[in-house]
Amino acid sequence: MLEYQDFDEEVQKELNRAAHLCADALREGKKLLFCGNGGSAEFSNHMACEFVCKLEGDRKALNAISLCSNLALITAIANDYGFEYVFARQLEANAQEGDVLFCISTSGKSPNVLEACKKAKELGVITIGMCGAINNKLNRLADVVIPSVGTTAEIQEHQLVLGHRIVSRVEELLGVFETSGANVRNNRL
Repeated sequence: MLEYQDFDEEVQKELNRAAHLCADALREGKKLLFCGNGGSAEFSNHMACEFVCKLEGDRKALNAISLCSNLALITAIANDYGFEYVFARQLEANAQEGDVLFCISTSGKSPNVLEACKKAKELGVITIGMCGAINNKLNRLADVVIPSVGTTAEIQEHQLVLGHRIVSRVEELLGVFETSGANVRNNRL
């Protein structure tokens, strides 16, 4: 299993930067948003789940939303405006300045993820790109870039470890864990 120290220094720096931006946004009452296609859509759902529910210890819920989870909305936007706008349109309705958007793409060139990144910039939303290719459009658009390399499967596995590390670091930065022991039953599952 990959550990934090297994990542090169540049990835660690960007990961830490992303975690700080997320923690700062959450402290200010802002939200974290996630978008991607296919496996990256499931990863978006997974990340939102880790922030809202928990990764390890009991804590209060953190404001996170996957833009991939409302199938009716996605298909309506795709039908009426085009698939490239399924995330950008949701940002227009739900994002506010100071929120953080994770743009997740194995290739870094998914048109709807790129449109979301552009819309986020227009709205003053901080963008974090997580993608496989080193030189791509998403890397040039995003405020913070956390790259992965390898096959599609390796990139997605790497992103999962990176995502968990971001959640863990945000939890540490916010100091959100319950200390009373009142919710110990959840840790026995």
